[in-house]
Amino acid sequence: MEILYVFPEPLPLPRARGIQVAHTVAALAQQGVTVQLAYVPSRDGADPLAGYGVNDPGSVERVPLSRGLPAPFSWLPLHSNRLFFRRLRDWIERESRRGRRPALIMARHLKIAHALLDRFPDVPLLYEAHEVFAEVAPPDKRERLARIEESVLRRAKVLTAITQGVAADLKKRYRLDAEIHVLPDAVTWPTQVPEKPWHEAGRHIVYAGSFFPWKGVQDLVAAAQWLPGCRIELIGGSPERIHEYRSQVPAGAEIVFAGHRTHPQTLQALGRSCIAVLPNRAEPNSLWSSPLKLFEYMAAGCAVVAADLPSVREILAPDEAVWAPPGDPRALADGIRKLADDHALARRLGERVRERARAFTWEARAARLAAIMRAAI
Repeated sequence: MEILYVFPEPLPLPRARGIQVAHTVAALAQQGVTVQLAYVPSRDGADPLAGYGVNDPGSVERVPLSRGLPAPFSWLPLHSNRLFFRRLRDWIERESRRGRRPALIMARHLKIAHALLDRFPDVPLLYEAHEVFAEVAPPDKRERLARIEESVLRRAKVLTAITQGVAADLKKRYRLDAEIHVLPDAVTWPTQVPEKPWHEAGRHIVYAGSFFPWKGVQDLVAAAQWLPGCRIELIGGSPERIHEYRSQVPAGAEIVFAGHRTHPQTLQALGRSCIAVLPNRAEPNSLWSSPLKLFEYMAAGCAVVAADLPSVREILAPDEAVWAPPGDPRALADGIRKLADDHALARRLGERVRERARAFTWEARAARLAAIMRAAI
């Protein structure tokens, strides 16, 4: 089976979605699927898989397509998904004339999925939903995006969603009868992790991810005032957001802004950490998100303090984390303090979620996805 995975953004991309794409296509290839990966090449020319430390099993064909202007204007810092799609369309048509029309196309970008369905209605499309676009779009764009979203959902051959929440909200809004397969994010499960310094767990607290307001990092920073003696390392964030949050650090815990790290470096830091924090706020993106960092926290054997959100409850049982109401810095601090003061509890929770992460490997996810694809075609 040969499929085309379309991702109209640069790879490698310093965002969780880039990591997910790289692991997804590599894991599908391990399932015997031949994958053509259409993507935007990065400026430094890094490989879209190796740039994340992902091994290519040998059946992922790179299809780099620019979204910039053609020569002699290619030097201009302008890009457009329309330009990407034109090049993608031409590439698919050339390959089709050579007898290599894909058996199925997979996409997670709504407008690209819509354009593919319009241009190639006879090629089955798998749409992977990560949100309800019409719910979070600016008011002046919601009606148009709702039409596009409904069109894609009704015409796609296969629908998958990243969480039960996304699937339920899509079905409710658009009154869908079609099945939506729920496939949460996943992780590379390491066979070994370093021995953690559980006796000083409060000095090895970590957050890893972006600093968008809905991620709740500002609540973790505010929680520092109730955590004297603790040390919290924050990995990620733009320079502007780091500057903003650094100015808000209260007296209390030591806050270390580590800045951007490569994905392998981040995983190494998680391996050394004892307590990992998921402080998301109760906003639509959080309610729909299947946080990649959660699975990485689990696989690294970290005890987890998590915002009490339905999307997180889909993954962790009530006794597998310390829960805090989202948007409540004091409750977040209380949860962290509970683990920092009870090293034995922290260790038990870390060991429990590490074992739980075995069920969420990229290989297991790709096996389900490949079976869904084969059934569709």
